[in-house]
Amino acid sequence: MRVGAVACAGAVLVAAGVSFLSSRAVARPAAAVSIQIDTPIDPPRWAVLERRLLADNLPACREFFDKYFDDRGSLQCFVRWGANDGPDDAFENLNRWPELHALGASDEILRMYTLGHEGLIRQYTDARTTEVPIARQGMYYKDFIVQSDWMHHGEGLQLFNRMGLSSPQSATYQERARRFAGLYMAEDPDAPNYDPAHRIIRSMQNGSKGPMLRPATALDWVGDPFDVKSFDAEHGESSFEQFLAHYAEYTDVAGDHFLNLAATTLPTNAYLLTGDQKYRRWIVEYMDAWLERMRENGGIIPSHVDLEGRVGGADGRWWGGAYGWGFSPVNPVTGRREDRNRIGWALPGFGNALLVTGDQKYVDAWRTMTRSVNAHARDSGGRKQYPTMYGASGWYGWQDSPWEVGAVDVWYWSQRPEDLPRGRETWSLMWGALMPGRNGGLLEARLRYFDPVRQRAGVPEDVAALVSELSDTRTTVTLVNLHPSEPRTVIVQGGAYGEHQLVSVGRGDQTTPIDAPVLTVRLGPGCGERLVLTMRRYANTPTARHPWQ
Repeated sequence: MRVGAVACAGAVLVAAGVSFLSSRAVARPAAAVSIQIDTPIDPPRWAVLERRLLADNLPACREFFDKYFDDRGSLQCFVRWGANDGPDDAFENLNRWPELHALGASDEILRMYTLGHEGLIRQYTDARTTEVPIARQGMYYKDFIVQSDWMHHGEGLQLFNRMGLSSPQSATYQERARRFAGLYMAEDPDAPNYDPAHRIIRSMQNGSKGPMLRPATALDWVGDPFDVKSFDAEHGESSFEQFLAHYAEYTDVAGDHFLNLAATTLPTNAYLLTGDQKYRRWIVEYMDAWLERMRENGGIIPSHVDLEGRVGGADGRWWGGAYGWGFSPVNPVTGRREDRNRIGWALPGFGNALLVTGDQKYVDAWRTMTRSVNAHARDSGGRKQYPTMYGASGWYGWQDSPWEVGAVDVWYWSQRPEDLPRGRETWSLMWGALMPGRNGGLLEARLRYFDPVRQRAGVPEDVAALVSELSDTRTTVTLVNLHPSEPRTVIVQGGAYGEHQLVSVGRGDQTTPIDAPVLTVRLGPGCGERLVLTMRRYANTPTARHPWQ
């Protein structure tokens, strides 16, 4: 049913990649140190392919955009409300396009996804339901969906959350970032989502028209009736009645839920753009409340906190809530129960808190939870099994391998060798980044690049970059200028938002001090070199501003 965003899929091969720290440095506005690379090299095949991939995505994106969007940026689709093919799915058609531009692809990519974003907001503000109460005056209000859960919020906000990589100076983007953050900081009377007294978001269904404090109905989740047989239902439903049956058990939504931790991305966006400490304070306040709940609950994050701030409510059912630890509803297509614990969508909260504070206690909390879950392993027929779910009868959802949700994230954040899950190393090639996911988080990258000549994000034309080594204190990157007769200049930044301080750069036997979040590298024609950057991770106050801003 959903229009598929497949045109730019190739881009991901390259792209994707407290105690208060009052002494954290503020990122400096320009690269104070520069180096010159004049070592001629034969063009590496990886560099040629990297540049080709960046170039080839432009005609693919252009063809996709021209086919599925009109000249006002509206998506040519059957507009629906709901968790299946609702507004979030429409916005997902432009996923990865901001990352593609921020890597160095054409400015036309930026123009298309910006036009599409504006068109989609207008389109879903005008769209109305007939039977679903919350969206009868529009599916969007104040440029934000009126009500949804943070699994779907996170999916639908991937585009918005990463637009700041290339356009942090946009007045429209900055205003929206502040307004969206205010929806979850008790700043908007139309959206009383946050209770500061109990440090909770009051429902797992929330948005620009506030929280849902009653049991949800299947219609709330599914949307108005439609002719199912005219579409390809991805989950196999053959009738509208099956759609409703799919969500029949999705009623338990009032109270806070670990899905809501992804909401911290909105104040993080605003903090990166403005530097206003109120956003950082809210993130710490909300995340620290969740760390307290985890400690109270044996190290495991609960999926239900009631409106009084009690873990599990009066009856102690900490595993409750749709998409929670004990959520295994019946799939009406198969007739079988399916485990639908969506705890992975809580990860952005821990990453955002680490980004704005530099405090590893947030990483420690997830590591502790992993150990706590796996401590409940059982012996079954001579082999060890590990749980993935918890309900009224205890642990269930057994599997043969340890529970490792978020394990790659923990390793990436901590850089402890013992955190690396079963020998895997997972990062994106140009940035040394985690693959940006669907859960609404921000880009997490070891390096980023900027073009000081064109004053834009991304590597300059003809420049290629390859990160080949990561550790707690080092990043190895090779930079190449493929142009045979013209030099190029690139700014290398520590972290997606300047959060990592570059200490020095090693080139063979030569080491040059940097002591800044950015380094200017001048590449001679046809030249390239392997650089070893030593750094202090999470040492700086992060910012979305570009080095010259």
